[in-house]
Amino acid sequence: MPPKKKTAVKRKAASESPSDNEASASKKAKVSKDSSEPTIAANGQPTNKVLPVNINFPPQIAGTVRLSTWNICSLASASKKGFKSYVEAEDPDILVLTETKVNEVPVDPFLTSRFPHCTWAISSKKSYSGTAVLSKHKPLSVDTKLPGHPDPSSVKGRIVTVEFPGCYIVATYATNAGQGLKTLKEKNTWNEHFTTHIRDLDTKKPVIWMGDLNVAPTAIDFDPVYLTFSHSDLANPKSNWNKTPGYTKDETEAFQNILDPPESAAGAGKFVDVWRQNHPEDKHYTYFSYRFDCRTKGLGWRLDMFVVSERLVEKVKMCEIRSEIYGASDHVPVVMEIESSIVTGS
Repeated sequence: MPPKKKTAVKRKAASESPSDNEASASKKAKVSKDSSEPTIAANGQPTNKVLPVNINFPPQIAGTVRLSTWNICSLASASKKGFKSYVEAEDPDILVLTETKVNEVPVDPFLTSRFPHCTWAISSKKSYSGTAVLSKHKPLSVDTKLPGHPDPSSVKGRIVTVEFPGCYIVATYATNAGQGLKTLKEKNTWNEHFTTHIRDLDTKKPVIWMGDLNVAPTAIDFDPVYLTFSHSDLANPKSNWNKTPGYTKDETEAFQNILDPPESAAGAGKFVDVWRQNHPEDKHYTYFSYRFDCRTKGLGWRLDMFVVSERLVEKVKMCEIRSEIYGASDHVPVVMEIESSIVTGS
């Protein structure tokens, strides 16, 4: 398909001061601002606390489909803070939304006119969790269950599996281990059955796993021989290790065992964390807590990702964190472009 034209979207300016509305134009996306110099945190990401007034992204690469995933921390709330401006500018072919907190299928012409094929997984708890796959392409099948899980109600609203001609897309708002790790047992149960599910799908077709995975896979590591640092997926690994949900031994090992299955999982295929493979040294994050001025300080976690079957990696043409799209949620979107045949089959 021909490349899409560069999209520029201007939204109404937020009421915060100019200094709060400053954002950085990353190498992969340019943001027009009314302020002077952009502010960059120590980790290299912008410090804006509201969405930019003008949002611009590079054209879509020819022959690809663009996939975007975003934890919006309530569709109703995000819609008041620039959510639609981002969607219009990004113009993804498939949009995965997590933590939608909707109680029924939304009736929104803006979304339905762009995405005629929508699947909303809604939690049994009011205004809680929620996952959606919004697509311009018609899927072959959809499912909102996690096969084999002993408590289906607990994962309701946390997973959508969508089948296309060349792949499965699995969208998740993964179970959280809870404050004080009080629900780590439930997270382990989720991981056990999710691992089985994604491996089973991979035996049939390659898989794109995207969404809020609720795990920070790796910490910073210093090599005393070469005097170099490797990547980090959270700002303060030492103080959070085995104390904070998303960064425990159980959770990180479960994630690693999906990427690189142990010998005991004979025949299981490997998976690749795409953004991390493409950015081996960057300490960029997708979640910045509203508390403690984390955004300004560049203190965050990388929880939102694209993980693909190893045999799909060569078909991925781009994967970026949209670092400047902050303020509609405490998460920022992540986008990937992959050969269109994976979704369309042609």
